[in-house]
This record gives sequence, structure tokens and C-alpha cells, in this order.
Amino acid sequence: MGLSSFFKNLFGSAKKTADEFATSAETAFEEAKVAATPYIDKAEAFAEETFEKVKETATPIIEKTKEAAAPIIEKAEVYADQAQEIANEYSSKAADAIEKIVESVKEKTAATTEEVEDLTSKATETVTEKINSTVNEADSETTETIKEAETKIEKDQI
Repeated sequence: MGLSSFFKNLFGSAKKTADEFATSAETAFEEAKVAATPYIDKAEAFAEETFEKVKETATPIIEKTKEAAAPIIEKAEVYADQAQEIANEYSSKAADAIEKIVESVKEKTAATTEEVEDLTSKATETVTEKINSTVNEADSETTETIKEAETKIEKDQI
């Protein structure tokens, strides 16, 4: 039994010491919190004041920057408008040039087609004439040969 009472006393006093330490820490925390409150308030006030000062200082700078940038922005807009006009002008010129090229190709193609048709027609006429001439010659030769053969046959029969 002496041993169990020893442990009870030992751990009982440790429990009391832990409770006292927790109470002491809580008290210290509350005191630190109370002591820090004015510093926290001062830091918040300082941050707000600094923000307001930066805002006051930056506002004129921002306004001056806007004023300084306004002519540059206007010039950029003018240049953009000019660039667009030039691009439109050149695109319409390019369209006109392409249209002229297409018309020229159409005309040349039509002329070439007509020439080919004329040449084909002339070639057909020439070939037809040659064929007719050859047929006529052959016809005449055949007729002559037949007459000669008839004459020869008649002479042979007499």
C-alpha cells in the first residue's frame, strides 16, 4: 500500500502543478493580450494612415499619367485609323488588280479558243478537200482503168 500512496501523491501533485501551470499560462496570455491591445490598435491606425497617404500621393500621379498618356492614346487611335484606311485602299486596289487579271485571262482564253476553233475548222476543210481530191482522182483512175479493161475485153472478143 505504501507504493500506491506514493504514486497517488506523486501524480496528484503533478496534476496540481499542471493545473497551476495552465492557470498561470492563461493569466499570462490574458495579460499579454491586454498589454498588446494598444500596440495592435496603433499598428492598425498606422496602416490606415499609411494607406490614406499612399492614396493621396498616388492620385495626382495617376491623374498626371492619364493626362500625359491621353495625347499618346489619341495619336495611336489616329495612326490606327490611318492604317485601316490605307489597308482598305490597298485591299480595294488589290481586288481591282485581281479582277483585271481575271478579265485578261478570260479574254486571252477566249481568243485562244477561237484560234483553235479556226485552225480546227481549216484543218477539217483541208483534210476534206484532200480526201475529196484523192477520191476523185481514184474515181477517175478507176473509171479509166475500167474503160481500158472494157476496151481490151472488146478487142479480145472481136
